[in-house]
Amino acid sequence: MRAMRAEGFSGYKDLKLVDIPKPSVSDGRVVIRITAAGVTPLEHTILSGGYPRAKAPLVLGGEGAGVVEEGGGTTFSTGSRVMFTGPYGVSENGTYSEWLAVRNENLCLIPENIGDVSAAGVPVAYLTAQMALGLAGFAKGKTVLSPAIGGSVGNAVTQLARAQGAKHAISTTTNHAKAQQARYLGFDEVIDLSEEKLSDGVRRITKGYGADIVIDAIGGEILSEALSTLASGGSLTTLGYSAGRKTTIDLTDLIWKRASMKSFSLFAQPTEAWGTAWSIIFSLLHAGAVKPIVAKTFPLAEAANALRYLVEGRPFGRVVLTI
Repeated sequence: MRAMRAEGFSGYKDLKLVDIPKPSVSDGRVVIRITAAGVTPLEHTILSGGYPRAKAPLVLGGEGAGVVEEGGGTTFSTGSRVMFTGPYGVSENGTYSEWLAVRNENLCLIPENIGDVSAAGVPVAYLTAQMALGLAGFAKGKTVLSPAIGGSVGNAVTQLARAQGAKHAISTTTNHAKAQQARYLGFDEVIDLSEEKLSDGVRRITKGYGADIVIDAIGGEILSEALSTLASGGSLTTLGYSAGRKTTIDLTDLIWKRASMKSFSLFAQPTEAWGTAWSIIFSLLHAGAVKPIVAKTFPLAEAANALRYLVEGRPFGRVVLTI
């Protein structure tokens, strides 16, 4: 079978289209014919040598969608369309391939109204968003801020919070064209940081109240600014650092507001949390209450171009490989 494998970790040039053996059914695993694979910043980090846990040669790709070919039993019968994420593309071969043996517990059926390309970009972002919201104490009527409406987690948090009854589901962009695109797509509470400061935007939208919950996947200076928008008793969850690993915060933003900060890692969450999150996400997708956004697709052979487009082009929505 064909797979896009990183032969080393010194840049895009190390990605090679190779032939490797097709996986077979083993205890607890289901053979999936991959139809689409989500492209994430983690693959760029791995290729750049910035993720020591990954060892070359390695087929990249941590999430995807496909069709059950063998071993799914009654829950995931042969021919079922499924989406999934897991340790794939990090500690073992991943989704940049034609077939993959996936652990049964990592699978979720794809709703009939969602195509494989859209589904391939759901698992990491939406599971992260839903679990982070739950751990932050989200409930109907809360105000949520998640910067970067064009990014995977920022968009997923905004959609999930809005679909589940948030009073305000606020996001941001630094690009005026993206702000216009967001509003065209129905995201009415997006702060255009090219025209307005984050704190001013949150104050305007919430009439001075602030944000009960901040889910930040950006890091850097945005985290510091987002922290300052918290309402009394609010919390900020940090789970990414695409804008930088370091920042400076004003401790009074925590102390005076009796606020809190916490971190989140998807793969550190218990099995029960995954099951609960998948159930909520499936229902909202099926109802059309959340709609994954795909910016662009690339064929498997152009995985390097897909990663370059994701990192350098900073598109509005997901980048997906079609296989």
